[in-house]
Amino acid sequence: MADDHSLPASLLAAFDGKPPPAPAWFNAAIAVEPERSTIEVQGAAIELLTWGEVGKPGLLFLHGNGAHADWWSFIAPSFAKDWRVAAISWAGMGASGWREAYSADTFAAEAFAAVEAAELKAGGHKPIFVGHSFGGFPTLFCAARHPERLRGAILVDTSIQPPEKRWKGPPPRSGFGTKVYPTLEEALTRFRLAPPQPCENLYIADYIARRSLKAVEGGWTWKFDPAIWQRFSMPDLGLLLAEIACPAALMWGERSGLMHAETLDYMIAQMPKDVLRLPIPDADHHVMLDQPLAFVAGLRGLLAAWG
Repeated sequence: MADDHSLPASLLAAFDGKPPPAPAWFNAAIAVEPERSTIEVQGAAIELLTWGEVGKPGLLFLHGNGAHADWWSFIAPSFAKDWRVAAISWAGMGASGWREAYSADTFAAEAFAAVEAAELKAGGHKPIFVGHSFGGFPTLFCAARHPERLRGAILVDTSIQPPEKRWKGPPPRSGFGTKVYPTLEEALTRFRLAPPQPCENLYIADYIARRSLKAVEGGWTWKFDPAIWQRFSMPDLGLLLAEIACPAALMWGERSGLMHAETLDYMIAQMPKDVLRLPIPDADHHVMLDQPLAFVAGLRGLLAAWG
């Protein structure tokens, strides 16, 4: 989601800065405003959104790379009746502060600090983490290294490639993500999904795009830290798959370009045999954007499986 000319044509340019028409279910969902707060975690201010009553079972949503907590604001209200729901913006993303270095340990600290601040354990149950894409990496780390603190962990289109196809690091990008656009309307035309994919629900793209930008001197720019991948460290994720030691599930979009058969076969072979699996039909990588209602229904089914 930045000024990258290798990405496909604008999703939102045709709307001239106006929100696309949205269905009633979406308008009703975003009308359920979260409580917004900030928590301090190891020197960084972390954006926290919460819905639902304290004392209900806890559910923590964790977004993907370059995204923010509001990627869940049209999903979380569907669970707020029965759950105490929270979402954070990782350090370096959304309205959260930036760090000199990012690691699995700092991301895990942010997630567990949100558990405490949102009182996700107040009902006597451990929380369940739901991590999309990159958000599944810290979720996996917590499921492997801190399983005693979780009731369950759900990875949503989190791609971990076989060792021979493992990602070797980000390509150099001069000034990536730092461009300032003179108007919000122009900035919105530069919003892209990464990795590139089709998008039919442009009302969702518009909603998350507006919350991906911040006003700065001279106009608007993206909220995320453009250097995050140059200052990031994580253990071998393939090894962590085998170390999952709490109830877990893998959900993915059946059309996802990141979850090819070879990748799925590798991940499933590494994971414990009792990990639940749920493909979402007619969905690409951004499952909750592509098929939001099917995503909600599928997630409800997984949660019900754990009582």
